[in-house]
Amino acid sequence: MNRETAPLRVTHAPVNMAGIAYKNVEALKRRGVDARLVVFKPQPFRPTEFDWNLNRPDGFVRAQLTQWRALARLLPRTDVFHFYFGLTLVPRRLQFPILRLLRKRAVFHFVGSDIRGKSPEQLAYARAADARVVGSYDAIRWVPDAEVIPPGVDLRRYTPSPGRGGERPLVVHAPSRRASKGTEFVEAACAELPVDLDVVHGFSHDEAVERYRRADIVVDQLNAGWYGLFAIEAMALGKPVVTFLHDEAVRRTEEAFGVRVPIVNATKETLVDALRPLVEDAEERRRRAEACRAYVEAVHDDEKIADRLLALYARIR
Repeated sequence: MNRETAPLRVTHAPVNMAGIAYKNVEALKRRGVDARLVVFKPQPFRPTEFDWNLNRPDGFVRAQLTQWRALARLLPRTDVFHFYFGLTLVPRRLQFPILRLLRKRAVFHFVGSDIRGKSPEQLAYARAADARVVGSYDAIRWVPDAEVIPPGVDLRRYTPSPGRGGERPLVVHAPSRRASKGTEFVEAACAELPVDLDVVHGFSHDEAVERYRRADIVVDQLNAGWYGLFAIEAMALGKPVVTFLHDEAVRRTEEAFGVRVPIVNATKETLVDALRPLVEDAEERRRRAEACRAYVEAVHDDEKIADRLLALYARIR
């Protein structure tokens, strides 16, 4: 079997930030790709999302030995190494010469906090890879030559849910870090409105999603300028979402995907006014919810993400 007809072999590694790598690998597997996710260690709230857990030990020497052994096993069975968060299996200064020598291809996939606010000099190492990926047209300002491939979700697992309902709508907010998400301002805004607030933190991913299902309104973040996986999952569940968005990123997203971004844009100063129409009008919540679900189907369906990944791999091979 020659290279043109053999199944594509892809290793995603070595971290699973926000579950992005795992979702990509699962979508690729459904397309017949020989794909695997190899992690140094699982994420605390996603303890089973991997194909191979290296369980990397503490201590530099033992950790390096584990990583080099993993690379030796993976090299013969991998065509493309897809790296996340600026990390590689072994030190970058050695990783890429080895891959070039063996004619392997590599992708750097950035997820946001790994590039946000960094200078071109600090991110120059990414040029060693054959391609760079970011998840949004907001993140692309730090890696201008990157390809935008949004995070994907398996929509079969997210059936739209009507929410709790009742006289006091339930607002759900799920901060990974309270300060970076503007949680104090979410709490202050909700205190001014006839709503209940559920701050979801410290739960397993499955438990957290069940709490999202109860939401009438979702508030994502008020600082970063774009939405994250929490907002994507909420939209997949048919929830109206409020978050802070940079206008230029909205414009470029709508041009690229041919669909309007339906998220309610708010800052910490405007959050009360942004929430009020959703709180007071159930029909407005329903309209926004339907638009959010349609948007996720157009932009974040993991089947479409698999198409984009496969097209990228074909170009660099």
